[in-house]
Amino acid sequence: MSDVTGFDNVPPTTLADILGREQVMDCGIRPLWPSPRVAGPAFTVRCPPGDNLMLHAAVHRAQPGSVIVVESGDLDYALAGGNVCAIAQRRGVAAFVADGVIRDLAEVRAMGFPVFARGVIPIPGAKTEARPLNVRVRCGGVDVNAGDVVVADEEGVVVVPHGRQEEVRLAAEARLAKEAAESLDAWEAAHRARINRILCDKGFED
Repeated sequence: MSDVTGFDNVPPTTLADILGREQVMDCGIRPLWPSPRVAGPAFTVRCPPGDNLMLHAAVHRAQPGSVIVVESGDLDYALAGGNVCAIAQRRGVAAFVADGVIRDLAEVRAMGFPVFARGVIPIPGAKTEARPLNVRVRCGGVDVNAGDVVVADEEGVVVVPHGRQEEVRLAAEARLAKEAAESLDAWEAAHRARINRILCDKGFED
């Protein structure tokens, strides 16, 4: 399992600045209730249209601390409901991040289980299609491999590739330390100078 130590203290905005657009899921993948930030290694699942069997299988196989990341085939059938989320929470799963929809949102919110998805729908999917777990999936426009670090909060969902975790963590720590040491007055002065320089280069005149 990946070492995610420290990533729960790094905002997705900082990671996005370091990693770029290709590692940031699109804005349709959002928290379905105001959950806290989560960070954990990806346990990946691929569900074909109308079917949720492999997500239900994954909750019994993912290690504690994992973020289960789901590629779904459609938005017409729920991938999971309250009981599945409760089992995942009981087993120590950190969150679901799903390119799909769930149901029983009131139950999920009441239990405090973080779910980042495209929305809710009351009708459940079928359980007929068995697919491999922990293969590369595409969720929110980002390719996700098992063991990549997923960091998610109200700002969005960012995927840190497994092979870049230490590099990205060190860069994030340095950036956050620099920001913490800089006053708003100093930031404002630097920002004004930078914007004015860009405007001048573009020929803008007040």
